[in-house]
Amino acid sequence: MEQMRLFRRRYLPDEMIELRDDEILSASREIIVTKWNVLKPRNDIARGYSAYFLNQGVKLSKVYGSAGNLVYWYCDIIKPDIDQTAGTYTFHDLLIDVLIYPDGMVKVVDLDEFADIMEQGILDSADCLAALRSTDALLKKIYDGEEFTRMKRYIEDLED
Repeated sequence: MEQMRLFRRRYLPDEMIELRDDEILSASREIIVTKWNVLKPRNDIARGYSAYFLNQGVKLSKVYGSAGNLVYWYCDIIKPDIDQTAGTYTFHDLLIDVLIYPDGMVKVVDLDEFADIMEQGILDSADCLAALRSTDALLKKIYDGEEFTRMKRYIEDLED
């Protein structure tokens, strides 16, 4: 596997973080799967796995608590920025998130923050439209069930 460096670009707060401790389990032109521990200690979550669906604008994470319990599936709407020559993958967090709890409840969060960055002109209209379309496509997959199950398998097939 080529040398890859992963970065997370956030807008609220404004920061760029290299995900140097994330372990890349699998990588292709369309999907990257990683294993990680939280960057800063938290009471609610401890570790997880993420699958970056580069062509869909979605990062799907299976998130565990410190006792090893599944807390939720967490979906970030992202914009990947890939520099193949440098081997860098920057994932811009577009703030819209979808959480799927073990009981099946689906929750869409942070639309207010998305509206704030739209209002401030931080993202251009093309990125805003792409984020909304990615969210819509993801929700359709979640509600379909079968398509979302296929997405989850990319992680489940590589778990310890």
